[in-house]
Amino acid sequence: MPSLIKDRLQQNQTVSVMSISTMATPKLVEAASYLSHVQGVWFDQEHCALTHSQIELLAMAARSGGLDCFTRVAPTDYGAVMRPMEAGCSGVMAAQVRTAEEVSQIVSWAKFAPQGGRGTFGANPESKYGIIPVAEYIEMANRDRWLAIQIETLSAVEQVDEIAAVEGVDLLFIGPNDLSVNLGVPGDMLNPKCVAVLERVGQAAQKAGIAWGALCPTLEHARQCRDLGCQLFSLLGDTGCFRRGITALEETFAEFFE
Repeated sequence: MPSLIKDRLQQNQTVSVMSISTMATPKLVEAASYLSHVQGVWFDQEHCALTHSQIELLAMAARSGGLDCFTRVAPTDYGAVMRPMEAGCSGVMAAQVRTAEEVSQIVSWAKFAPQGGRGTFGANPESKYGIIPVAEYIEMANRDRWLAIQIETLSAVEQVDEIAAVEGVDLLFIGPNDLSVNLGVPGDMLNPKCVAVLERVGQAAQKAGIAWGALCPTLEHARQCRDLGCQLFSLLGDTGCFRRGITALEETFAEFFE
């Protein structure tokens, strides 16, 4: 099960994705495949109470619509990191990371031996429910599954070069809200302090030969990231689309909302 996202990143192409969080349903994912031009969707299991069963259904809807998908997790334990891949996600994004040592542990949870210590289970979408021979499955998963590390804490910023250099890390990802909060400029995501981190992350990714991405809340932020070499852009979100849709419609029909 190759990853469209990973393939595009490795070919130095850009990737656009949509976040699915508080309004997560398979129908919403299916609608995104018809109505948007994104290559993938990501499910927010860090901030939202999405169960493993829900991730399975969301990933199924993504595959049916030709979209790649990944899950953002709080990397608290082995199961939290490994299970989204067994559910059919092509990758995992680890939030609130602080050190390179934590990243090495996350890689171990995400990869089969000899790169890690992930357990083998042949009854899931990733293995096509056991059709793929074990040796082929292990090789495929270690090659095609991918891992993103969020850079949003001050300690992660300080260790970004070491984090980027950890074998098994495929992408660095900027969480702009938490980054601005941790830098003491809440919500000011284009503050010089934040831009300096964008530059630092871009340099670390380039040095390590990997890609980087960002959640971009504004066009100006997206352009700044693009100018610094960003490849993966999270531009759409379920609640944001809903909120903006309501605002636009109320403006269109303003005389009916007086």
